[in-house]
Amino acid sequence: MKRFTGVSNVMLVFLLLPAMLPLTGMASPAAGGREFYTIKVYHCKDTRGEKVLDDYLQNVYLPLLHKTGIAKVGVFKPLANDTAADRVVYVFIPLKSLEQWHQLATLPSKETGPNDPGTVYINADPATPPYTRMESILLEAFPLAPQMQAPALNGPKEEHIYELRSYESPTEKYNESKVNMFNEGGETALFKRLGFNAVFYAEVLSGSHMPNLMYMTSFDNKAARDAHWKTFGDDAEWKKLKEQPRYLNNVSKAEVILCHAAAYSDL
Repeated sequence: MKRFTGVSNVMLVFLLLPAMLPLTGMASPAAGGREFYTIKVYHCKDTRGEKVLDDYLQNVYLPLLHKTGIAKVGVFKPLANDTAADRVVYVFIPLKSLEQWHQLATLPSKETGPNDPGTVYINADPATPPYTRMESILLEAFPLAPQMQAPALNGPKEEHIYELRSYESPTEKYNESKVNMFNEGGETALFKRLGFNAVFYAEVLSGSHMPNLMYMTSFDNKAARDAHWKTFGDDAEWKKLKEQPRYLNNVSKAEVILCHAAAYSDL
């Protein structure tokens, strides 16, 4: 009998992976279990492309997601878009299983009639596409924050601030330390105690800045955001937590993105 080579063994694993997922518990978490998230990141070079993308998301993509049972989809735009050459749009999609994530791949290509919403996006001229490039990030919710939460915010929606953060670590070991800091270390509970109105906390399973984790908090307005972070920085529990030896040097880069929600966003 011919023995498997190393390459053949790798291929065999990928062939068997779909059948293995239900056994590992990764495919369909139990009710109340940890969710998966995907964040789609679109880069538009001008307002025309952004408008085409908005029309598609609002009139085609979000309604399709709603029909599949995904009710709370967030669409966010950085405050910096107003003066940036690279106009970014984030689409946050909560998922109950990896099967849902796999099903998303077919949604953007669904055909529409010539007068249907989204036609300009789907049948875009390759010389003038709506975006210059797009990314997709796959995440799994933290054990102590297993499901996303729709924020309870006050005041005008256009003033609400959504703060998306990515913490990169120098190695996988240090990333495990930072994830532990949020969970067993109590950082997630600290954010809750201080009223940060978090939407999600999650570890990145696949993305372009790994190893890293991401989370999103929300505030009534920019002043409330600044006040919350001042309180956090002055908090005795935080000062004690960040000085623990096991949590030192576990972040090599922190990216902070302040956003507004699109008018048609579910969040």
